[in-house]
Amino acid sequence: MTTRLPLNFDTAPATWQWRTLRYLSIYLLLAITLIAVRYKTQHVRPNLLDLQKQEATLLTQRDNLEIAVQVAVTPQRIQEWAAANGMIHFAESPKAARDLGQGAPLNLPTTNNNTIEVKTQWK
Repeated sequence: MTTRLPLNFDTAPATWQWRTLRYLSIYLLLAITLIAVRYKTQHVRPNLLDLQKQEATLLTQRDNLEIAVQVAVTPQRIQEWAAANGMIHFAESPKAARDLGQGAPLNLPTTNNNTIEVKTQWK
């Protein structure tokens, strides 16, 4: 099967030269645009590498701090800190009880270390 060209298809050399120049100018315009973009963004890669190094450093610091926090908040360390700061266990603190029935005033007794014991009754 042969392909026929349409009747209005221009095959003159001047037309082909015009098309060649047009395509060449488009190609050169794209090439110049790509070179300009590359020139304007040449600092992006080194900055990205620096940021990746900073990220790795910060991740290492975060991991080390998480480990330090986990070590610092063990129950034994918290009890040692509380004892060193004059705190006592709730079970060892002095307590006062009061019936909170209807009409009872809300003056709850407190001890010197601000602990309160409340007696509740469920019906």
